[in-house]
Amino acid sequence: MPLPHHDGSPLYVSNAAPELGEQVHVRLRVPQGYGPLREVRTRSNPDHEPEWTEAVRIGEADGWEWWEAPVTVRNRRHGYRWLLVHESGEAEWLNQTGLHRIETLDAEDFALVAYPAPPTWLNDAVMYQIFPDRFARSASADEREVPDWAIPAAWDDPVDPVMPARSQQFYGGDLDGIVERLDHLERLGVDLIYLTPIFPAASNHRYDASSFDRVDPLLGGDEAYVRLIEAAHARGMRVIGDLTSNHSGDRHEWFRSAHGNPGAPTETFYYFRDANNTEYESWLGTPTLPKFDWSSAELRRRFITDDDSVVARWLKPPFGIDGWRIDVANMTGRLGDIDLNGEVRRLLRETMLRINPDAVLLGESTNDAASDLQGDGWHGAMTYPPFTRPLWGWLSQPTGQAYLDADGEERTEPWFFGQPLGGIPRYTAREFVAAMTRFTAGIPWRVRLGSMQALDTHDTARFATNAPPDVVPVAVGLSMTLPGVPVLFAGDEFGLVGADGESARTPIPWGSEDQPEIAARLELYRDLIALRREHPALATGGLRIIGVADDGFAFVRESADETVLVVAASGPFSAEIDEATVPGIGSATRRYGDLEIENGSVRADGPAFAVWTLPGVAAPGVGASEPGPGTA
Repeated sequence: MPLPHHDGSPLYVSNAAPELGEQVHVRLRVPQGYGPLREVRTRSNPDHEPEWTEAVRIGEADGWEWWEAPVTVRNRRHGYRWLLVHESGEAEWLNQTGLHRIETLDAEDFALVAYPAPPTWLNDAVMYQIFPDRFARSASADEREVPDWAIPAAWDDPVDPVMPARSQQFYGGDLDGIVERLDHLERLGVDLIYLTPIFPAASNHRYDASSFDRVDPLLGGDEAYVRLIEAAHARGMRVIGDLTSNHSGDRHEWFRSAHGNPGAPTETFYYFRDANNTEYESWLGTPTLPKFDWSSAELRRRFITDDDSVVARWLKPPFGIDGWRIDVANMTGRLGDIDLNGEVRRLLRETMLRINPDAVLLGESTNDAASDLQGDGWHGAMTYPPFTRPLWGWLSQPTGQAYLDADGEERTEPWFFGQPLGGIPRYTAREFVAAMTRFTAGIPWRVRLGSMQALDTHDTARFATNAPPDVVPVAVGLSMTLPGVPVLFAGDEFGLVGADGESARTPIPWGSEDQPEIAARLELYRDLIALRREHPALATGGLRIIGVADDGFAFVRESADETVLVVAASGPFSAEIDEATVPGIGSATRRYGDLEIENGSVRADGPAFAVWTLPGVAAPGVGASEPGPGTA
């Protein structure tokens, strides 16, 4: 029998963007025969004192009972859970981790967020991440002088993973090169371009900015950035930048003015540890990345709050970027017992709302990000525990192939996000689902929908390095169908591999698109991105897990308009899916994959990914394309 269900999607929440003091109607879906239930209530915790509301049974549809309760939003992050009391006297609690017989944690409650909502376009976006030095090189790049820090490389040279080439090998990709390849992005179906930093620096990654006021001339300068943004916008694509709020480079004019110069106007921007301003805090002890001190009012003004600040300048004409991804957001404003992170992320949000309320703000937080992801600042996160890391654990099959690290030492244990585990842990599909549930339980639904869902990024090894080809469709399919913003790191669609973050920054092999293996991988991405685009429930619909085993799981994304059924397997897997669990299963239409639903059963013999669509969820008083009760 299916279990009672609630999530943050429109089927269950009347308004996902309430104001403080507003009443929101929330709904609970209970399978007939589950009870009988004597009463159903919500429990909130405003002012850290429980507040209860009584739910009323509002009807039945397709074998489910529906209950509804009012919740008054008293906190900016207003948590609530469900209490189900059976006629027998047994009580159960329902929160974001599931159904429990014992009391649950406030941190894992469902949550309504009374901060300004993210732009609606974010939920529909498919993101494409570009590392500019390695994406495409225009003819203009040949005319530019190679800088003193760079080690020049031809486009087809292999990436050198050993320092100093690791950060100084220079291929010369530029912004006009990206413009020339926008047809490729359009054919893929992506519509949100995320560029790693474009500011001048002394490295190929440019996270050590020497200025935030101009575009690196090696990329074509400000004019090339404007050309790229205008060309992308003309195709219906958006562009977001990458900004280091935790540090600058040691060549930055702010740092150079203060280094060794006590009393300099910008000395308060950094943590100098001696009277001569020669010793300072830096990112993880890296001297080229001096850390910002966010107690400085002048730094806040020049970086964030002024209308001509760094944050604001690039959001306005002539550039008009569509948002920021904030690098090392988790460490920003934090040093020992100093914690100004909340103040900084809220200032970022306030400035962006003032300059361009339709811009998105994403924060990098590579580990458990829940405490920072409560809707007050970041619309979502670039983070790995809810999806990327457990997916690698489930689907990877490392070969032990040797590679070189930054020091030139040969290693055979696969890279795994810097964790000293001796390689990639081995997970089952059950453990993948458990990890996904654990690391999203403390995050409000709408923030989860805005978080990046990547198989890999510029900071990681490539997923395909340790994954057999037959599980790649499973991984890509899940990135497109689970809640969150799908992310494609440029080159994944070419089947590129790389043993760690720097080795994975491989130049795109333009001209290879017709090679059979690459053509097949390109087709895979195009088909699955198209699937995501064709079914809005994959963007904003609820999530209900309906079957889990060691080698696979099944779930539905649901709305009033449609239900999307997904089966993902790494090996032999079967799931029984009856009308009680998924109403209308008999009319399911296959949209992707070659699995069959026979007599209410789905069976896979090996790695498989399949998708079907069904009618939307019937709920009392809610019809297809109609808002739920209380929606403004």
